[in-house]
Amino acid sequence: MFPTVFVSHGSPLHAMLDSRAAQGWAALGHRLIAAHGRPRAVLVASAHWETAQPTVSTAAQPETIHDFGGFPAELYRLAYGAPGAPAVAAQAIELLQAAGLPAAADSRRGLDHGAWVPLRQMFAAADVPVAQVSVQPQRDAAHHLALGRALAPLARNSVLVLGSGHLTHNLGELMPLLRGGRTHFGEETAPAPYVEAFRQWVEDSLRGTLGQPSIEHWTRAPHALRAHPTPEHFLPLLVAYGAAGAAPRVERIDLGVESQLLAMDAYVFGGP
Repeated sequence: MFPTVFVSHGSPLHAMLDSRAAQGWAALGHRLIAAHGRPRAVLVASAHWETAQPTVSTAAQPETIHDFGGFPAELYRLAYGAPGAPAVAAQAIELLQAAGLPAAADSRRGLDHGAWVPLRQMFAAADVPVAQVSVQPQRDAAHHLALGRALAPLARNSVLVLGSGHLTHNLGELMPLLRGGRTHFGEETAPAPYVEAFRQWVEDSLRGTLGQPSIEHWTRAPHALRAHPTPEHFLPLLVAYGAAGAAPRVERIDLGVESQLLAMDAYVFGGP
């Protein structure tokens, strides 16, 4: 079974920086290929695609979406030219529907920065086909764990299920720091105390050392609603965890904390 992965995708600038996160994603991509071979495709659950029901992109040649503003012009000239994965997307839709989850296809959706920014580092040659699956922020954790479990057969068939969100994501607190010049996008710093408390709870919960509450009840974690005023950046973690099957091996990759508030943790679920 191919491991499933969660990454905190951070600023879009990681697409062109030699940052700790970019280096970590590149190393992870090399490691996955060395241990398991090149994945047949990647299915990305991205925080930046929100829909009312699960939707899977079926484009044969997905465009690169620059869904952000205020960054250097060079960033908007970057493209990630990986082919789409229509066959894998169709299989994902079938699996979701078989699990009782209404699912739709979107033939026009490209790759948002939650997908292409980390993939540009993980698979720089852009030779692994990519599709995306949306998240439903109005639905709870149980729904997203079930969504992941429904996709688990893909991981057993050499597809990398990749959740791309953020371990902590409070832009309301971050933006005043950026505007005041007290931090900069991509600047690695010591974490704010609440960020450290939340990231430790998540690791303990995923490893099963907490007992109850489990990761399904993540909103009970210390400072959960401060770490995630809105849930969309946490939900991809649940999809990746669910897709790894029951009680998977859990590996946390510490990629630091940026601007005091953005924990860049990645997770690998399953595998040796």
